[in-house]
Order: sequence, then C-alpha cells, then structure tokens
Amino acid sequence: MVDPAAIHLKIAIQPGSDTTGPVFQALGKTGAIETDKTIAPDLVGDALEKGRLAALVDIQRPTGVAKFPRDHIVVRMGNVSPAQQALLKNILTNLGASLDKGMFPANPTIATLSFYRPPGRVYRQIDFILPGQLGFSILMAGVFGSAFLFFNLRKGLVLKRISVTPLRRVTLVAGEMLSRLVYQLASFSFMIALGYFLFGFTLVNGIATVAEMLLFSTLGLVIFMGIGFVISGAVHDESSIAPIANTCTLPQILLCGLFFPIENYPHWMQSFCKVLPLTFFVDGLRKIAFEGAHIWQIPGPVVGLLAWSGITGFLCIKTFRWE
Repeated sequence: MVDPAAIHLKIAIQPGSDTTGPVFQALGKTGAIETDKTIAPDLVGDALEKGRLAALVDIQRPTGVAKFPRDHIVVRMGNVSPAQQALLKNILTNLGASLDKGMFPANPTIATLSFYRPPGRVYRQIDFILPGQLGFSILMAGVFGSAFLFFNLRKGLVLKRISVTPLRRVTLVAGEMLSRLVYQLASFSFMIALGYFLFGFTLVNGIATVAEMLLFSTLGLVIFMGIGFVISGAVHDESSIAPIANTCTLPQILLCGLFFPIENYPHWMQSFCKVLPLTFFVDGLRKIAFEGAHIWQIPGPVVGLLAWSGITGFLCIKTFRWE
C-alpha cells in the first residue's frame, strides 16, 4: 500500500471550477496534495505532459434547485509515476466518501469522480530513476576516485618529482580530469543504453538527446572530481579520505531528489536542496531526457553547475600540494 506521507502531489484547478463548495475546501486540507496557484493556465497542459503536475482537477457544481447538489469532479491525469496516479485516485475517492459520511450519511455520494488521461508521452518509473542513478554513479566515481588518486600520487612522491618539471598545477589537474572524463563518459553512455534498450528509458530526440546528456554530464564530472581533488589536498592521512568524502556525498544523495521528489521535503529544507550540485545535475538530466529540453533551454541547472565548477576549480588550485 502506498504511504500518503511518502508522496507529494501537485495539482492545478481548472479555471471556472467551483471553489466555494465542500469538495474544494476538503481538498485544500489534504496533506499529500498541494494546489499550484502560480502556474499560468496556458502552461498547465505542458506541465501535465512533462509530469510537473499530477493532475488538472475540474470541480463542476450543477445548477438547479436541488437541496443537495452533487459536484462532478473531472480529473485530467498528468505524466506522473504510476504510484502517484494510484495515490491521487485513492485520495480523491476517499475524500468524497469521507464527506458523504460526515455531511450526508443518508445520501449515496456528495460528488462523482471521473478520470481520464489524454494521449501523450508515458512517464515511466525508469525516467525518474535512471537520471538519479547516473548522477549517483558520477558523484561517487568522481569524488572517491579523484581523492584517492591524488593522495596516492602525493604519498608516493610522484607529485614531488613532477614539481621540478615545467608542468604547472593547472595543467596537471586538468590532465587528470580529462583522462577520467573519457572513462566516465563511456560508462555513462553504457548505462543510458541499458536503460533505453532494456527498460524503455525515454530519449525524446534519440541520439541527439544522448549527445546533450553527455555534454551536460561533463559539468557534473568537473565538479565532483574537483571535490575529490580538494579532499586529497586537505587530508594528511589516507584513512580520513573516506569519512570526509562520505560527508560531502551522502547529504547530496539524500537531498537531491535522487530517490523521490524534493517537493516531499519540508518547505524550509527545499531551498537548501535546490542549490546542491547533484540537484542541478539530476534535474537537468531529467529535463533533457524526458522533456526534450536543449541545454540552452535549462539555464537554471546550467548556471548552477557552472557556478559550482568555478568554486571547485578555485579550491582545487588553492589546496593543491606537491608533497
């Protein structure tokens, strides 16, 4: 059974709906459902198709002189996960039943429900899961791989020998990043192929979408490898690398929307979640893959990753030590 506290649903109300009756009032008191009042009516259809809204609800109150008029609720489902669809149907059905019991015990129902879903792109669970797993893979490989690599190079006095050559710190760091970048992009491509051919992962523009995902992933890789380089330059004992790396990665894994939407968190925490580098990365991948957005159409994730790239790059150079 789906736990209502574990899923947060965002809906929109059809313009012209009855917002004075008991159905709308009870809907506003349902903890698992949030009514989005900010989205423009002409953008609702696009939000439904891209899974940003769970449904568009139309509460129709009949005209007439009936003593107890029955509302008719028409719910247009969005491209959200099957679990969210099932939960929304369950909540709305139980909502009517509870109102019937409390207000009209002798009446069959206070409102009738009908659900429909317009034809369009199907939002599968893999479309939510795979971008998160790609982000998780790149985060762990970048942070841990880079941290242990540079620490061992320093411990083995390799960096000390290199320091007497004309090679600059920036060139050395960039070269190591580039070599690992090629390997990680190959692994990234393999995971996308598995998701597409085995689980039906959505790639709206086909190979062009894959190319943009790979280009976008380079920003994430630079950041996560940079974090690993900073850790390697800050520690003096190999046994300290893993605890510090876990401290940097675990909060991002839990708070970036990798396992469930950020909207499920308390509002005071969401602002912090949305500025994490892994959040920008995973959110951008989902928009490119499922929504078919191009990189220049997602300025939020791109600017966020560029800002984090600048921060980690600066820290890499400042904390770099030859020995």
